[in-house]
Amino acid sequence: MELKLPELGDNVSAATVVGVLVKEGDRVAPGQPVLELETDKAVMEVPAEAGGVVRRVLVKVGDEVRPGQPFLELEAGEEAPKPQEAPAPPKGAQVEPAQEAPGPSLAPAGEEGRLIPAAPSVRRLARELGVDIRQVRGTGLAGRITAEDVRRAAGLGAPAELPPTALPSAQAPGYPAPRLPDFSRWGPVRTEPMSGVRKATLRSMAQAWAQVPMVTHFDEADITELEALRKRYAKRAEERGFRLTLTAFLLKALALTLKAFPKFNASIDPEQAEVVYKDYVHIGVAVDTPFGLLVPVIRNVDQKGVLRLAKELQEISERARERKLSPEEMQGGTFSLSNLGGIGGTGFTPIVNWPEVAILGVSRSQMKPLWDAEKEAFVPRLVMPFSLTYDHRLIDGAEAARFCRHLAALLEDPLGLALE
Repeated sequence: MELKLPELGDNVSAATVVGVLVKEGDRVAPGQPVLELETDKAVMEVPAEAGGVVRRVLVKVGDEVRPGQPFLELEAGEEAPKPQEAPAPPKGAQVEPAQEAPGPSLAPAGEEGRLIPAAPSVRRLARELGVDIRQVRGTGLAGRITAEDVRRAAGLGAPAELPPTALPSAQAPGYPAPRLPDFSRWGPVRTEPMSGVRKATLRSMAQAWAQVPMVTHFDEADITELEALRKRYAKRAEERGFRLTLTAFLLKALALTLKAFPKFNASIDPEQAEVVYKDYVHIGVAVDTPFGLLVPVIRNVDQKGVLRLAKELQEISERARERKLSPEEMQGGTFSLSNLGGIGGTGFTPIVNWPEVAILGVSRSQMKPLWDAEKEAFVPRLVMPFSLTYDHRLIDGAEAARFCRHLAALLEDPLGLALE
């Protein structure tokens, strides 16, 4: 029997093999891990669906694989067959379609009248990008044409004639990415392959930049009293085994602000001309790891207190750095937070994590002289700069400004934040 890759999670169409845990002749039991995959910023184990003796291993480390693709041949029997007994494919034989990693390509001429397996939204995207959908080969289930296939054929991703492992780029529709010059003409160079995390980042950022018209609004909050409160309760958190960070307070304030401004917690469905409002608040938090930027999601933030959020944040950040996140922990976010205050900087413009419509970026806090009207004097205050990038198709500038002022008011009044 052939073991085939299962579905790897929402919007995960491919993965990279980073470990093969069995070899020909090994006996495996049902549920035993046999493969390690890096998929959309997470590493996961693939268990065997059935038991038996490994007859052939159909993939190797570094291969890109897709759901439904065979990766192992098993046979029942008490004795493990010798590797040479495994029949080799005849020379010149064609690879079975199920063993190919499908990639978008132009369909051959002479197929007029064939059924075009594509959803209405994909057909509309093809029209908008000027792509003849009849000339696009689908890579989805049963050959269905996906939005990614159309974008690639339009030049938004890898050109159709490139192999499926080629990376998408962020060039404008209809303009293929130019080839790089030969840098070795001017001095020594070296190359190294992108990691799976970096490939996933490239794909998601290119998609977001191509689809979302973004605007960034800058503001700041006086967090002098909030920082004093954080320090006051830091020891209590340490006694419970975790750190009380500013990010935990930010999560709480963001959840309350998203409840007050539900449009920022929504998504756009342009095909149906609808706005999808979510009645839950799941916030993705950017985590800097040795492997690249990961964004695990903390769920139901609006239903949790600051101490619990601090504990969950520390736990999920540690799993991210150890590459122990499951695909589910990277999905379902409604809003994102990127806090670079621990590193530095006075401001930056984060990129919206599509299909979300907004993201908050936080920079390093610093002491500033602020005017105190009651004392009629400048007083030193700890000020935190932050920036909100939003999808201008749904959110207007005035709404973004009000969102930021509401958030700042919560951060500047920690007692009010606690009462909320």
